[in-house]
Amino acid sequence: MKLTHGSNNETEVKLRWLLLGELATWIGSSFVWPLTSVYLNKQLHISLSMIGVVLFCNCAGNVLGSIVAGRFYDRYNPYPLIVVGLSLDATILFLMAFFHGWPAYWIWLTLTGLTSGWNGTMINSIATSLRKYPGRYVFNLIYFAQNVGTVTGTLLVGYLYDFSIEFLFILAAALFAIAAINAAINYRPIINFHKQRQAKTVATGEKPKSQAMPKYNMMLTIGFLISLAVTWLMYMNWESNLSVYMVSLGIPFHMYSLLWTLNGAVIVIIQVVLARYPHLFKNLFHQIIFGTLMFAISFVTLIFARDFAHFALSMLILTFGEATAFPAVPAYINDLSPLSSKGKYQGAINVARGIGQAFGPLFGGLVIDRSGYIPFFIIAAVGIFLMIVLLIPLHAKLRKHLTLYK
Repeated sequence: MKLTHGSNNETEVKLRWLLLGELATWIGSSFVWPLTSVYLNKQLHISLSMIGVVLFCNCAGNVLGSIVAGRFYDRYNPYPLIVVGLSLDATILFLMAFFHGWPAYWIWLTLTGLTSGWNGTMINSIATSLRKYPGRYVFNLIYFAQNVGTVTGTLLVGYLYDFSIEFLFILAAALFAIAAINAAINYRPIINFHKQRQAKTVATGEKPKSQAMPKYNMMLTIGFLISLAVTWLMYMNWESNLSVYMVSLGIPFHMYSLLWTLNGAVIVIIQVVLARYPHLFKNLFHQIIFGTLMFAISFVTLIFARDFAHFALSMLILTFGEATAFPAVPAYINDLSPLSSKGKYQGAINVARGIGQAFGPLFGGLVIDRSGYIPFFIIAAVGIFLMIVLLIPLHAKLRKHLTLYK
């Protein structure tokens, strides 16, 4: 296995400022997505099928933003791209505070999907420029910041929504404005990194455009992206169809909400442990396989769940999968990506996730309507387990031929 090392002397963005930006934006985002379905249905009297279209447009915007941002990161100076992206998101949320009727809300939510994909890809791509810490450590902490933001936002949104939806959007806009100011002040070192990256491409004879992955790296990356898309396809049903199933079993809705508090809290604990013991797993591939296996097992346990305790157990297992597999995938793909194309492939990760998010509730709904919940749980468990069957032999065949870019 060949290794190509980057310089440790490059000026880079400090990790703490990257985490601050993630924390602020994820708290802000968590003020918007939990209330969308309730607000559109109860306040604007929009049908559930139309709400599904709205959420699909949001995910489609996220995919488009991720694709474009990844390519722009590789070709242009990322500093103005991230500052403008965060500022634009803040502006959109501010406008939502005053114009949140129908169909304006639909338009704004689609645009926030676009900027979310853009900013998320930019942050992950900038994270690949950090050389002070191992990639595994960086992406674990980024995932930690995202989930602290999600837990904080979702805990507050219920109380703030009852107070004023206008205030919610203004507060979300303020958080994105803080993230934009933080980026404007503290992300300037990425300018120097971009210049050094351009100089390296010239020195090594590479074309200015992004360099393609080596063939074997690309084959493994495609395997990871397929696995990620399938996992998100099934995982999204925890956020949509599982609430209906639990209520149908006589479990109060607030108990379903409690599961997500459990999810966020456990993710934070796991990320702290992984940050403290970065070599708990032998390598990133083992971490991905472990996490994917936990996802599959969580759906197996759902087959037998009839009370809250069993659903809590399923959520606990699912959370182990989420907290280990999801941050490990961008870290490994970062190692597989050449210097001049890291943004492109970090964007591809968001695209795979966005496809799973967009079609997950629809896929689950179709299976459940035709066959019921238990057959869906079986299909989800088998589908995710097949991803392990795909990845293990693929990695075994390719690992000696991989080129890692540290």
